[in-house]
Amino acid sequence: MALAGCPDYFLRHSNYQERMERTSSRRPEELIVSGFQRTASQASPHHHDDDVDLEQLVNDMNSSVESVLSTQAETTLLLNNGHMHTSHHQHHHHHAAHLGHGQVHRRHTPPLRPSPPSREGLKHSQPMHIQAVRCLKEEQHLRPASLPAIPNPFPELCSPGGSPILSPIQTSDSHIVKVWSEDGAGKVVEIPADMTARDVCQLLVYKSHCVDDNAWTLVEHHPVLGLERCVEDHELVVQVQASMSSDSKFLFRKNYAKYEFFRNPLNFFPEHMVALCHESDGSIPQSQLLQNFLNSSSCPEIQGYLYVKEPGRKSWKKLYMFLRRSGLYYSTKGTSKEPRHLQLLSDLEDSNIYTIITGRKLHNAPADFQFCIKPNKARSDCKELKMLCAEDEQSRTCWMTAFRLLKYGIVLYQNYNVPLQRKVNNSSFSGPVRSVSENSLVAMDFSGRTGRVIDNPVEAQSAALEEGQTWRKRTHRMNVLGSPSPLHPSSMNTVIHRTQVWFHGRIMREEAHKMIIQQGQVDGLFLLRDSQSNPKAFVLTLCHHQKIKHFQILPVEEDGQVFFSLDDGATKFTDLIHLVEFYQLNRGVLPCKLKHPCTAVAL
Repeated sequence: MALAGCPDYFLRHSNYQERMERTSSRRPEELIVSGFQRTASQASPHHHDDDVDLEQLVNDMNSSVESVLSTQAETTLLLNNGHMHTSHHQHHHHHAAHLGHGQVHRRHTPPLRPSPPSREGLKHSQPMHIQAVRCLKEEQHLRPASLPAIPNPFPELCSPGGSPILSPIQTSDSHIVKVWSEDGAGKVVEIPADMTARDVCQLLVYKSHCVDDNAWTLVEHHPVLGLERCVEDHELVVQVQASMSSDSKFLFRKNYAKYEFFRNPLNFFPEHMVALCHESDGSIPQSQLLQNFLNSSSCPEIQGYLYVKEPGRKSWKKLYMFLRRSGLYYSTKGTSKEPRHLQLLSDLEDSNIYTIITGRKLHNAPADFQFCIKPNKARSDCKELKMLCAEDEQSRTCWMTAFRLLKYGIVLYQNYNVPLQRKVNNSSFSGPVRSVSENSLVAMDFSGRTGRVIDNPVEAQSAALEEGQTWRKRTHRMNVLGSPSPLHPSSMNTVIHRTQVWFHGRIMREEAHKMIIQQGQVDGLFLLRDSQSNPKAFVLTLCHHQKIKHFQILPVEEDGQVFFSLDDGATKFTDLIHLVEFYQLNRGVLPCKLKHPCTAVAL
């Protein structure tokens, strides 16, 4: 309903006279247009003076409504498109509203209620105020900070930073590393740039469901050069990978000898090879051996003969060498250690020490105990490698262990202590786990009311024989009660050992040697395999004093039943699991107890 056609409504309104008295100081006759007077007179002849005030009020109301609608439309368009769109109809009314304040209308137009802007009317645009848009963006940017901090229950669905769908992956912080196992299988892991080798091993242990005994290590393997080394636990895997060539790779395996020198230093450092640098006869006491290597202020050195491969040739030269914190030196005059007779062969800071795995025939080495020093910048160039060869395994282990100690020092000891501290902290939360260490497994006698430790070796061996007989009688009793006939041994006893981690099936003697060497030649490292000469027998491969020995396990038949024995039938066992468990507790005829199973994990 048009407002101009209903003047009686405004005249009868209680607020109308008050508004006109406050706002209008001019006479009503001065604001009347002639055309409007005629029209108003024809529509309502009973009102003469009040029609002028009605026209002013209508114009004011139209102007106010249009201003509000125009402001709302501009704000909405700014939020949506950043541009100010107005229709031609709105522009016309806006212009008319301004004219209503200062000029006289030529003709009367009934005021219409403005309609909201439509999509068709938003095609034209007007210049946008940059300052207003900038303030609007700043307001939107600061608006979330004023809201209360309410925790989001699903941040991965709502947060662009934590969602792989809403935000791209930050490739600068994550790196792809592929790790291979002994059986040739590989696993790809995505790691951050600051992830250490210990952390990667922990991740692989968790993903592969392995037993975490702190012996797992990451191996840097170079098949073209025939080199490999165990990456230190504190080294960053991404940095090590950056120094490797395209054909190199990481291996995941156990290495029991990684920190064994902290437990038994005398087995790794022969007395005649360790001395002080600046003293002619400065031998180091065995009690202070490791302290001198870990203390940066002391100057220990390893000395002895080594074979050095001449560059560009297959010939080797025997030289007297000195390994110090500053580097590896050789003497040009016999065994003299005077500074004028020493020549630097390689430094320790920018180099790493590797084991040569290709054998002695490839390089025409004088012995099988080869190792080399490779600069970090050398990737696939054999010319920069310093090829060395020791006379025996103990000497090679001494040189390589001393190289690590002199280069890293106290950092190696910290790496060694981390698993021990974690074990102490988690001791109250961990369940009882059976240990096979020599200190925790002893011979016990439970014949009385309370158990006692058997200290006498003769009595312990007697108890072991008796225990073996008990196992045999128990198995025989089970056969009589309903298991397979004694004339046909149980099929379970002949195959149950194949599920154990220490059994490796039909592998060659050389392969067994290789696995023992790769996983660290520590006392008690062992594996079992099928015999190549006797299809019914097995072989125990054991490492003792850095020497690998083989013991044949023969089948022994008694009363129609087959047993297994290491000592020609003196101690018999129903299966290989009983045999291994017995020799983990008792040394028997072996040079040492079985401690560390040689394991090959599948990633």
